[in-house]
Amino acid sequence: MTAPDQERALRRALACKSGPSTDFDLNPQVELPEGRKLRAAGVLAAFQKSDHGLELVLTKRSSRLKHHPGQIAFPGGKQDEGDRDPVAAALREAQEEVGLAPDTVDVLGTLPTHETVTGFLVTPVLGIIRDTFAPIPEPGEVDEVFTAPFSHVTDPARFRIEGRRWRGQRRLYYTAPLGPYYIWGATARILRGLAERMNR
Repeated sequence: MTAPDQERALRRALACKSGPSTDFDLNPQVELPEGRKLRAAGVLAAFQKSDHGLELVLTKRSSRLKHHPGQIAFPGGKQDEGDRDPVAAALREAQEEVGLAPDTVDVLGTLPTHETVTGFLVTPVLGIIRDTFAPIPEPGEVDEVFTAPFSHVTDPARFRIEGRRWRGQRRLYYTAPLGPYYIWGATARILRGLAERMNR
């Protein structure tokens, strides 16, 4: 599939109907409290063109961070007062974290929101990077910027379910390992949702 074909497939996926997801999708025994307050956030699932088609830009968070150190994540973060919506937050954070200029991203649309165990309501923003992109990792925040092939992140067969003890209970979650990168948790769940849409 060529990059234009892949972009068209992403646009079709955005038109598919599906509900929001949570970090607890595989753990129905967890009861989420009614009236809980979630903080709005936006993450950018930005694809860049390569000789092999589209590739998704991901980050490896700094091992020195207090929250989620060393984890694989989309560029993004919480919505600040100056952000008009989660899309603006995702673009701003991507510029801060990896040096991606907002005006080089063609936003295709948004996926359903995802609730995290840390109390965020995350809006995933799909986009295509139109210009050549040379990442600049933000010191102290991002250890590495890398790309994942389109075929890896949009194929449901690449995802598997694993588990570990968390707060005294066994918690299940999606993973999509890629070489030395262990993609799991919210990032993997969001990508799994995209993969499901791509294959309808």
